Amino acid sequence: MSSTQSLPDNGNTLLNTLPKTPSGISGLDQITMGGLPTGRPTLICGSTGCGKTLFSLEFLIRGAQEYGEAGVFMAFEEKPQELAMNVASLGFDLNKLQEEKKIKVDYVHIDRSEIEETGEYDLEGLFIRLGYAIDTIGAKRVVLDTIENLFAGLTDLGILRAELRRLFGWLKEKGVTAIITGEQGEKTLTRQGLEEYVSDCVILLDHRIINQISTRRLRIIKYRGTLHGTNEYPFLIDEEGISVLPVTSLQLDKPVSSESIPTGIPALNEMLSAGGFFRGSSVLVSGTAGTGKTSMSASFINQACKDGLRCLYFAFEESPLQIMRNMHSIGMDLQSHIDAGLLKFYASRPTLYGLEMHLVAIHKAIKKFQPQVVVLDPITNLITIGSVSEVKAMLVRLIDFLQEQQITVMFTALTLNNIVNEQTDEGVSSLVDAWILIKDIEMNGERNKGLYVMKSRGMKHSNQIREFVISENGLDLMDVYLGPEGILTGSAREAHRLEEQTGKVLHTHTLDRIDRELQRKRKVLESKIDSLRTEFESTEDELNKIYTEEEIRKDVLSQTREKMTSYRSNSSSSASE
Repeated sequence: MSSTQSLPDNGNTLLNTLPKTPSGISGLDQITMGGLPTGRPTLICGSTGCGKTLFSLEFLIRGAQEYGEAGVFMAFEEKPQELAMNVASLGFDLNKLQEEKKIKVDYVHIDRSEIEETGEYDLEGLFIRLGYAIDTIGAKRVVLDTIENLFAGLTDLGILRAELRRLFGWLKEKGVTAIITGEQGEKTLTRQGLEEYVSDCVILLDHRIINQISTRRLRIIKYRGTLHGTNEYPFLIDEEGISVLPVTSLQLDKPVSSESIPTGIPALNEMLSAGGFFRGSSVLVSGTAGTGKTSMSASFINQACKDGLRCLYFAFEESPLQIMRNMHSIGMDLQSHIDAGLLKFYASRPTLYGLEMHLVAIHKAIKKFQPQVVVLDPITNLITIGSVSEVKAMLVRLIDFLQEQQITVMFTALTLNNIVNEQTDEGVSSLVDAWILIKDIEMNGERNKGLYVMKSRGMKHSNQIREFVISENGLDLMDVYLGPEGILTGSAREAHRLEEQTGKVLHTHTLDRIDRELQRKRKVLESKIDSLRTEFESTEDELNKIYTEEEIRKDVLSQTREKMTSYRSNSSSSASE
């Protein structure tokens, strides 16, 4: 299986003209944009103890295990047994690979005194020996470690340069992808000062001590025929090998999500219009000591684990057992999430590594566990190993990486009344998407906590101050009361609440009494109305009676008049007769 890679066409033909061989070393292929130059020599240089031998051995082992390419390691300093023991600490079984004929280790002893006595030096024997080893197992990768021992005792610079050029030319003719290691000189990359000029790719490893803290860094000095990363990159050597972290890819083209993740506090969810934090966003929880920052971050991952999300908790101040014990007192069982494989703690003192090494370790742990939620508690402890600007630069790189992976991260930061921490707090707060601030509210002989949503990008949020309460039942937010002297919290809030309740009871009692009086007056009024109605009806009946009698009298009178008229008429007729 061939491991030669061609990168995607990005409009730059240089990226496609040079075939590359993947190194298999985590992160290195990314910054070299594909790996080391295929069929060409690469120089790995650096001071003693920087990791050159381990670097080149992992190149061979990864090639054999992951890409099916056999390799030859020619050592001029350490014997095969010593090399096998050294890489065993990284989890590699060099003896087994030799038995399987995937890697061949050849130790060559250079006798410096013999060269000094005879004055003769010829690499022909080395070429024959190395060529035989390559042909025996069909090697595609070759390592020569270290070149200083190969030319030990050779003082004639003319012969030295000629043999160096001859060696590099021979390796190119064999078509093998080679790594040659070299010790760094005082003012040159190597002691001879020539290897870097004839090599197609030069990588410098550096192991520096700053403030009693060690940091390993890698830099690609040159890479003929292709573009490559030119910055310094931290790298870590641990039980799984070498990890290089490309930390300067800061293009603002990361994916975003409108999906929200609950905060773990229902009342806080209500303060955010999205019902929580956006997935893939960064959140800062800051406050003075004892305000509940760790409790809030633990509540956040507790809810996330309940929702089936994988969470990674980086603790720089407390041990995992201490955090779990403390959270159990407020109703959170974090151990159950660990048992379910949803939660993992990574605890270390900030002084264990430098800032860059912490960044590599965090990067590697995230890559391995693949979480959806990450917590760093607290980031202000990193001030002990770096300046404010260095911590901010580290967090910029970390946030950039997490946003690219769509991982939601919560930072906690300690706020103190001094300039350094205020600068740290403000510097980080400008980077994050949401900022929750918890402050002490002292009054009436009590110290209570107030929670503010300082900002939450992309969503509406409450501008109210809520009292932050931690109890055996968990975390909650209470409505604050405004009294004559300002915000009321704690017992003052309870007293005000009881006073309001008492006032409501008295008010209700007063309303009931007024209502009963109104009912009584209504009844009296209705009784009077009934009496008046009865009197009216009686008067009305009397009037109707009088009216009826008057009508009857009129009718009788009219009838009498008619009868009288008729009678008179009849009387007149009788008299005339």
